[in-house]
Amino acid sequence: WWYLAKLSSVGSISEEETCEKLKGLIQRQVQMCKRNLEVMDSVRRGAQLAIEECQYQFRNRRWNCSTLDTLPVFGKVVTQGTREAAFVYAISSAGVAFAVTRACSSGELDKCGCDRTVQGGSPQGFQWSGCSDNIAYGVAFSQSFVDVRERSKGASSNRALMNLHNNEAGRKAILNNMRVECKCHGVSGSCEFKTCWKAMPPFRKVGNVLKEKFDGATEVEQSEIGSTKVLVPKNSQFKPHTDEDLVYLDSSPDFCDHDLKNGVLGTSGRQCNKTSKAIDGCELMCCGRGFHTDEVEVVERCSCKFHWCCSVKCKPCHRVVEIHTCR
Repeated sequence: WWYLAKLSSVGSISEEETCEKLKGLIQRQVQMCKRNLEVMDSVRRGAQLAIEECQYQFRNRRWNCSTLDTLPVFGKVVTQGTREAAFVYAISSAGVAFAVTRACSSGELDKCGCDRTVQGGSPQGFQWSGCSDNIAYGVAFSQSFVDVRERSKGASSNRALMNLHNNEAGRKAILNNMRVECKCHGVSGSCEFKTCWKAMPPFRKVGNVLKEKFDGATEVEQSEIGSTKVLVPKNSQFKPHTDEDLVYLDSSPDFCDHDLKNGVLGTSGRQCNKTSKAIDGCELMCCGRGFHTDEVEVVERCSCKFHWCCSVKCKPCHRVVEIHTCR
């Protein structure tokens, strides 16, 4: 279903037959599409949000969340049980919940609106009012649409358990970071009383939270508790993971070399930071292969002045900078 992000818009889906033509959907997702035509543009926006955030979070790493114009969109990276796949599933599940919730609050969808359960006075002395984000509806839709892919396979396999756990961790990254926003009322902004509502965090905050979870992800294996199959830390000395943590089954490749079989694009041609000792530095990013240095001229605005009233005029300044790319 990530392929929806490649479409310019699916808002034109007004007939059930169109759902059959969407790439990447399993049959039960096609059925959901037919029953929720008006929501599908939000699903597309959620997929785009997820890909953009993933590429932002991994912009300076060997794996930079690159996508393809074929299925699967992320290549074979997500078919392996790595921590990269864990992040993709989590951010994608969060993206759908976020976009559907936003559509509810903005009045785009007939099936949902603001969260009307948040009403009345609060112990802190303010009045609940305004349009609280209906995160319950967004999360429920994400669970139904995104998780059905794993549940249709039978949710007892290692990989299905891993994907379902990370899907939920993505949604928890929104739920656990909901915030209270308020507006003051009174003469000259005296704030004699204020009304407040519950709002989702910015999606960048969700991405930051999940990136931290990626860095601390837990390697797991399947175990049985009674007749129930569960995932437990592979190293018994590690503390059990929580619902908010990301989990993975397989070690990641080093992502250094082009490997079509495993969907790895490699780092050849990637820009690196010559002075950095971190993963974005040329030594680590280029995997010891060395790097090319080129000089390019860039044009920037400089000597900007404010002119009354009301414009800012700048001069174009030319300077030469060094660009380093991996061999």
